[in-house]
Amino acid sequence: MTVFRTADLYNYMASVCWPYFDPEYENLSIRINPPRVSVDNSTCHDCTLVKVDSVNKPGILLEVVQILSDLDLTITKAYISSDGGWFMDVFHVTNQQGKKITDGKTIDYIEKALGPKGHIKDGTKTWPGKQVGVHCAGDHTAIELIGRDRPGLLSEISAVLANLRFNVAAAEVWTHNSRIACVLYVNDDATSRAVDDPTRLSIMEEQLKNLLRGCEDDEKVARTSFSMGFTHVDRRLHQMFFADRDYEGGTGGTTVVDYPPSSKPKIKVELCVDKGYSVVSVQCKDRAKLMFDIVCTLTDMQYVVFHATISSDGPYASQEYYIRHMDGCILDTEGEKERVIKCLEAAIQRRVSEGVSLELSAKDKVGLLSEVTRILRENGLSVTRAGVTTIGEQAVNVFYVRDASGNPVDMNTIESLRKEIGHTMMFNVKKVPSNSKALEATSTGWAKTSFFFGNLLERFLA
Repeated sequence: MTVFRTADLYNYMASVCWPYFDPEYENLSIRINPPRVSVDNSTCHDCTLVKVDSVNKPGILLEVVQILSDLDLTITKAYISSDGGWFMDVFHVTNQQGKKITDGKTIDYIEKALGPKGHIKDGTKTWPGKQVGVHCAGDHTAIELIGRDRPGLLSEISAVLANLRFNVAAAEVWTHNSRIACVLYVNDDATSRAVDDPTRLSIMEEQLKNLLRGCEDDEKVARTSFSMGFTHVDRRLHQMFFADRDYEGGTGGTTVVDYPPSSKPKIKVELCVDKGYSVVSVQCKDRAKLMFDIVCTLTDMQYVVFHATISSDGPYASQEYYIRHMDGCILDTEGEKERVIKCLEAAIQRRVSEGVSLELSAKDKVGLLSEVTRILRENGLSVTRAGVTTIGEQAVNVFYVRDASGNPVDMNTIESLRKEIGHTMMFNVKKVPSNSKALEATSTGWAKTSFFFGNLLERFLA
């Protein structure tokens, strides 16, 4: 068992892998040349242009894309240039309805978050993001779990927490290649405060680890840790899967999901001899947060994006990145190229959902997640992705489900579910379309389920 702080790991990786930047020099550069942000609604008739000019620094592209993604904005086109000491980007963005960004509060937030005030370092980010361990949405403890997936596992995890009197305030759950990764935010059911009792935490950790391990004796099969770092939760899930090497396929004889050819991305890595870059080309079905997933993975694999072009043509996306390793080297071996292709393929597919999404809303209570997931399990449904949040006293849960046997979900099963739980909570069913971008754009629940972000934004802008 390995217990670590995400912030410590991140700082260690940064100190080892990144060039040294004196903090005072960086702050001086920002004060002399503060970031310039422009939100332009006049140039294009069908989208808003977000232009960012800033002093270049490690990870800046990911920061910008992360902010736009957290606002549930769709990036339809982008032009990236960060060669040398300056960073210049143009993003064509729309809202979830495919329209321009006209809301004044959202525009003001973009300008603040990407502008000079958003880049001041004080130990934490100055904008509210979906972060692990941040107390800005109430006291909580963040739990990270990764292990082998099986039908009903989420139900079993939530049952353990309910029995130990932990309330799940928010959660993100992803599955990929027969593995499951979760980040859960829990607090004490009586005090609604973070739990810091080491004995109680140890009991919870041991039970969850045993549950994830199942019948296996190998310590590597399951891992549990508590985190109070500042890593964006979606990025943390990517990091957990990457460390678990899910891109290599299923382990221990488990079955790897066979994605339909239409949803499998086409990725190439070539050499740009004239400029000394490796060029990564990605073609796949477009969807929300696609650029974030790709840039996040390249960044965590310690590659730097110097130039990029992103475009969407109907339901498909074409993205091209000119990259080098942080040490300045290009991808010069076939093994390294193949690894990048596999890792990007996995990052894209982790968020792909096939089947049916269930959106449920009810008054929050301890054990609600356990109750709902138990009903799903008893009706033969397996959860492939989930988002859980609490806004005030209302719990909002979104589950992407499929038949536990791998068959399409029987709508008679859905009707049985509606009758069983519809009288206690709001219940909405959506068929996941073949173009997952359409689902992300029309879903009223999923985009706001990632750790209170919509509620936080309202309070921040008020």
